[in-house]
Amino acid sequence: MATIVPGSARLARRGRIGDREAVTTAQRMVDAAGAWLADLDGQQRVLAAWPWPSDDERHRWHYTPTDHGGLPLGLMRPRQQSKALQLVATGLSPAGYGTVCTIMALENVLDAVEGWPPGGDRERRRDPGLYYLRVFGEPGGTGPWSWRFGGHHVSVHHLIVDGAVVASTPCFLGANPASSPLLGPHPLRPLAGVEDLARDLVRSFDEEQAASAVLSGVAPADIVSGNRPRVGSLIGTGGTALTAAPKGLPAQELTPAQQDVLRALLGAYLGRIPQELAEREAAKVAGERLGTVHFAWAGAIAPGQPHYYRLQGPRLLVEYDNTQNDANHVHSVWRDPEGDFGFDVLAHHRATHH
Repeated sequence: MATIVPGSARLARRGRIGDREAVTTAQRMVDAAGAWLADLDGQQRVLAAWPWPSDDERHRWHYTPTDHGGLPLGLMRPRQQSKALQLVATGLSPAGYGTVCTIMALENVLDAVEGWPPGGDRERRRDPGLYYLRVFGEPGGTGPWSWRFGGHHVSVHHLIVDGAVVASTPCFLGANPASSPLLGPHPLRPLAGVEDLARDLVRSFDEEQAASAVLSGVAPADIVSGNRPRVGSLIGTGGTALTAAPKGLPAQELTPAQQDVLRALLGAYLGRIPQELAEREAAKVAGERLGTVHFAWAGAIAPGQPHYYRLQGPRLLVEYDNTQNDANHVHSVWRDPEGDFGFDVLAHHRATHH
């Protein structure tokens, strides 16, 4: 899990945090992507490998059970599936990979919960084989390249420029059901950490803090930013609308103990990706910048009731929503409004090299 500490800000100012490690991670991605692509036949590669830049397609992402673009696991042989997941694992921490695999497996649970419904235009409606992988550009080549893995409640992106991983958002994880029974006293809750830490934080607020942090007694029906390629300056309506100026309670008005909870909550999002990349991302909101991050909540505070929260600050937007299916259906996303899909890095790269 990424730890947000003052020292990260100092390293970031020197421009060194994660540089060497980002190159090492990129090489692991090059090796895994090359091994996967080399094992595909020509028809599979039509779906799996797209030229660079293909921006309209590269910026397309979903978190619903639709065609996410790419080669689905269900159209791969077992060995190819293994190689595909080896690439996916290079872009996630061990905890992140375990969470993604759990979310994918929940398709089987959801199928049973819903009574095994017919699939419509598919043979199966809830299908763990419908997770798609696509590579854009040439892994290890001289130009930028990226890869995307997505399906129901999973969307993972990484961009590699000049041999280093430079962007890892948007990063979406969801869960339906958010809580399902296991043998023994503890339920299966893949995203328990990001729910419980946020609830601990809002419960700790005094009356004045709560007045600033709680935007509405009613949670929005979904994350406000949706699956837009870029986060706009004004999205939604009412008190929970997403605005350029963050709403809610700024971290500078939290007590030291509350700031520790906020750091842990941020770490649970940034910690989805490998530690070396998470440290780079943590530097964007470390030190003095942490004080500018705003925490906002909407809906009920009691467990099991519809609720929503977000964290917003420079280079950061986190949204979490649990309202659907009797508040047992989580959507959560981590974004960099300036750097999603590497918009900022690629703009600089193009200006420098063209």
